[in-house]
Amino acid sequence: MFRAIRIAVLLFILLFVGLDTWLTQARSTDWDNSLWVKVYPINADGSEASRRYIETLTVNDFDGVEEFLRRESTRYGRPISEPVKMRLGEPVRSQPPSLGPEPNVLDVMLWSLKMRLWASNETSDQDNITPDVRIFLRYHSPEIHLSLENSVGIEKGMFGIVNAYAGRLYRGRNNVIIAHEFLHTLGATDKYDPATGQPLPPDGLADPELSPLYPQSRAEIMGGRIALAENDAVIPKSLNDAIIGPLTAREIGLSN
Repeated sequence: MFRAIRIAVLLFILLFVGLDTWLTQARSTDWDNSLWVKVYPINADGSEASRRYIETLTVNDFDGVEEFLRRESTRYGRPISEPVKMRLGEPVRSQPPSLGPEPNVLDVMLWSLKMRLWASNETSDQDNITPDVRIFLRYHSPEIHLSLENSVGIEKGMFGIVNAYAGRLYRGRNNVIIAHEFLHTLGATDKYDPATGQPLPPDGLADPELSPLYPQSRAEIMGGRIALAENDAVIPKSLNDAIIGPLTAREIGLSN
């Protein structure tokens, strides 16, 4: 009985939050006004290298994301001068809630609520106006970490958690991941094989009509990688080598 009541209360809360999210989502994908996207850096590994790099960050480090959305929205006939306005927040000192290795549906629901509460608590002191999308950028020292956890973008809540490397060398690649997770918050779906990371044709490829099909020279942003062969792909060095494909454009309201 207690479990049933707990689930019922949770479902009610999620229904209320979901309605608010739906209204926000509808406004965010009409592309009539600029979306305010705020990035909050986090020292994920507690390293001195990550701390020093965070101290050097400026909003200009995310210009590539703004330019990418400006270029692609224009290409789809939505010539808004600033589809996205990036802002840099103050560093967040705590880590976001962990989802766990094998979550069930209830675990995901609870985690989503915990994330919303955590995000609100951690940013309330610096946000007089709540941004449209929050991106929590968790920096790791490349000298310590050979690989990183998967990043996530959540539509219901419009926030993203991006795991990134601390260093100028990785700025372009980090922006690719930021753009990918940001588009998740607007409703874009992944277009790659989750087991291999390989972009799935045709929608996961930037140039699906190319003959021969491989190698591709660009990435579809939700495909995530440039497909060099049927079983080989690399993350683009910058958003200059990425586009928004037709299906992704429809998912986020850029095209019909």
